[in-house]
Amino acid sequence: MDVYHVGSRAVQDRVGVRDSADHVGRSIGQGIKPVAAAFLELQPLLVIGAAAPGTGRVWASPLTGAPGFVRATGPRQMSVTGGPRPADPLTSALATGGTRVGTLALDPRTRRRMRLNGRLRPTPRGFAVEADQVFANCPKYLQKRESYETVTDRRPGTTRRGRHLTDEQRAFVEAADTLFVATVHPGGADAGHRGGNPGFVRTTSPTGLSWRDYPGNAMFLTLGNLATDPRAGLLLLDWTTGRALQLSGEARTEYTADGERRVHFTVTQAEDTPCAVPLSWSAPAYSPANPQPPG
Repeated sequence: MDVYHVGSRAVQDRVGVRDSADHVGRSIGQGIKPVAAAFLELQPLLVIGAAAPGTGRVWASPLTGAPGFVRATGPRQMSVTGGPRPADPLTSALATGGTRVGTLALDPRTRRRMRLNGRLRPTPRGFAVEADQVFANCPKYLQKRESYETVTDRRPGTTRRGRHLTDEQRAFVEAADTLFVATVHPGGADAGHRGGNPGFVRTTSPTGLSWRDYPGNAMFLTLGNLATDPRAGLLLLDWTTGRALQLSGEARTEYTADGERRVHFTVTQAEDTPCAVPLSWSAPAYSPANPQPPG
């Protein structure tokens, strides 16, 4: 069975990396190996992506807890204790059985990341995900943060909602070194990571964002999803204060004559929450793989 759907295959063929994708694709499985289970239990942060029921908008949301709040509870099952804050745009989706979700566990301390995509089932303490795809990604473009602390008295502030970015929000986006991207396709959902030196994401208007798609693992899961369904959700975090800027909209990929790829995202809904995440991380050491953004 092909681990890639038609959208990813189309992008792989366009870029000319099908053979490389086939090689990397052998790492995609349905089982959670012991090393992956041990990795999950160390994480205080999980990013989850899905389409919200009713609106159909795609969002990426941060989930946090003491290490162990995410764990493997079966050869193909990941369980999460707790859930998103009540006002999160994915709260209802994560309480609905059968929701297709993509999850990303990312550890800035070790520059390791793991993705698990599957179907959600609510549980008395949170939810579980039956895995369809489990795989690790390389540390490319992932910034190293040596440590974190949990700010126990931090509480989420009032969410500011809108349909465009303010000047301050645009500055926040352009200072980011990490971007989480949620996408969907007819058979599921995915949560991915994009990283770079500050400035790698640009705002082109109050509703427009753009970033270069750096060379990666040749899978083209995110761009493949966008080739079949333009809906996407973005998440940007302030790694010190816990602020979460969540954007939902649509994205398209531009293929330039010089062989580069650039993703253009149009905002349809923005949700900006102070202190949404109780984690405060140390300052980053930027990945040596990061290209220098244009001036």
